[in-house]
Amino acid sequence: MSQFDDLISANAKYAAKFRNSELTGRAARGLGVVTCMDSRIDPLGLLGLEAGDAKILRNAGARVTDDVLRTLVLAVYLLGVERVLVMPHTDCGMSKVTDADVHELTQRHGVDTRSLEFHTVPDQGAALRHDLTRIRSSPFLPPGLPVGGAIYDVHTGELLPVALE
Repeated sequence: MSQFDDLISANAKYAAKFRNSELTGRAARGLGVVTCMDSRIDPLGLLGLEAGDAKILRNAGARVTDDVLRTLVLAVYLLGVERVLVMPHTDCGMSKVTDADVHELTQRHGVDTRSLEFHTVPDQGAALRHDLTRIRSSPFLPPGLPVGGAIYDVHTGELLPVALE
């Protein structure tokens, strides 16, 4: 475990001060957030939320994939989510490459990823609008579920709303 000792040690300090044992698995503020895995994003902090307030779904590019839809269904029907914010960000690595680029890169390492779709993002605005429509039109989610989109600026901390056209 030596490569993880720093994390185990940090967790011991965290656990010593842990005060959230009363939280349930439900989203206390009824919010689901789909955002990127980028470590510059602190979804709770930038939205003024606390632990237990929201369900946070993270993946490369903040894309609404089949797995995100599956998770949103669970979040809505089991875990108290009543509204969804899709929040990609500026300076995203997924907007700097194509799926073909990723396949070529992995191929150079002897790994064939052609069976995977990476959902790269050549146009963030268009991708976000597509993903918002995907949630709004899903037959698995309640009609009228409030769904919003905004791009988080990693350089200013600002959230820039994006309207569905």
